[in-house]
Amino acid sequence: MARKKSKGKAKVEKVMEEFKSGELHSGSKQGPEVTNRKQAVAIALNSARKEGAKIPRKRSKTKKK
Repeated sequence: MARKKSKGKAKVEKVMEEFKSGELHSGSKQGPEVTNRKQAVAIALNSARKEGAKIPRKRSKTKKK
């Protein structure tokens, strides 16, 4: 029995495929192409969150005294 992918995982996979093929742009389709993998992951997670996927934000590191 095949399991359905979550909304977030499907969106992230789609955006990362665009990055691998060189079609992912920052901002809009006229913006510069994304060459950094970390930036591609950030764009993918952001777009998944906009579609309603429940992906938690990265926690900020707390300073120790």
